[in-house]
Amino acid sequence: MPQLNQLPDIFWSQLFWLTVVFGILFFAIGRGMVPKIQGTVDLREKQIAADLERAQAARKEADDTETAWRERMDAARGEAARIASEAKQASSRDTEAKVKKAADKLNLKVEASEQKIREAVQSARGEIEGVAVELTQELVSRLTGIKVDQKDVAQVVKAELNV
Repeated sequence: MPQLNQLPDIFWSQLFWLTVVFGILFFAIGRGMVPKIQGTVDLREKQIAADLERAQAARKEADDTETAWRERMDAARGEAARIASEAKQASSRDTEAKVKKAADKLNLKVEASEQKIREAVQSARGEIEGVAVELTQELVSRLTGIKVDQKDVAQVVKAELNV
């Protein structure tokens, strides 16, 4: 084969050019492209590290903000409970005062009504005594024919009614 026969003649020149091309590629990539790629990778790593640091700082700030918010909410709840308790106590005192005032009015009305009832009982008792005295006087006079003194009958009727 003629292709193989010419190999020893061109081998060294092929090897030379192969070395030259690979050398150029090595220096072009090794000296030109790799530092740029390495710089980009380093920059990206720095950016990622900075982003992570900012994220950690933001997380810490958010946690601090949440803690402060929870403390404010707890304080506000405590204050609201205190205000509600005070309002309940004030309402209770107000209601007590109104109930006492109403009870006093009712007591006055009850006392007035009891007084009227006592007066009505006294009046009725007086009328009953008067009727009983007259009736007793008339019954005694009809049954026995004796005329009894009104004062004596009144004393007897009064004694019997008070028993």
